[in-house]
Amino acid sequence: MPAPSDEAFAELVHAAWPGLYRTAYLLLGEHQLAEDLVQTALAKTYASWGKVREPAAAAGYARVVLANTAASWFRRRSWRNELPSSALPELPTSAEPSDRPAVLAALATLPPRQRAVVVLRYYDDLSVRDVAHALGISEGTVKSQTSAALLKLRAQLGDAVVPQETGARHD
Repeated sequence: MPAPSDEAFAELVHAAWPGLYRTAYLLLGEHQLAEDLVQTALAKTYASWGKVREPAAAAGYARVVLANTAASWFRRRSWRNELPSSALPELPTSAEPSDRPAVLAALATLPPRQRAVVVLRYYDDLSVRDVAHALGISEGTVKSQTSAALLKLRAQLGDAVVPQETGARHD
């Protein structure tokens, strides 16, 4: 079977970019870093493009590359999970669409691995097994990091925004 063409890769980039960017932004909390992460992940995907046998699976592969690249960035000693702010955001008391800024701010307070498992589990709707594979960690680590992250998010946002049953998903 011949390798997919450059045109097929361009189609992948156009189709996958929005979803990859949203995931990257939720992982990193900063637009410029999210763009850098997506570009890096797509460059790594292109480097392996000649080995692709199933073009339909390429978007999933790119997402795994994105998660692995983010995880490697988090392991760097130079990585800082702090963003300067002159004021703390007001925390809402109900789960309304206006909660989005508070949820993003709360996500930004989580350690990188906890943020990654929450984003991949609940935003990208990956299974525990898929998150473990994407981040190169055990399924037990995914579950414990998810549990700890949800406790922190509930403490900041309340049960109305992060309901208790959210943590019961262990597929």
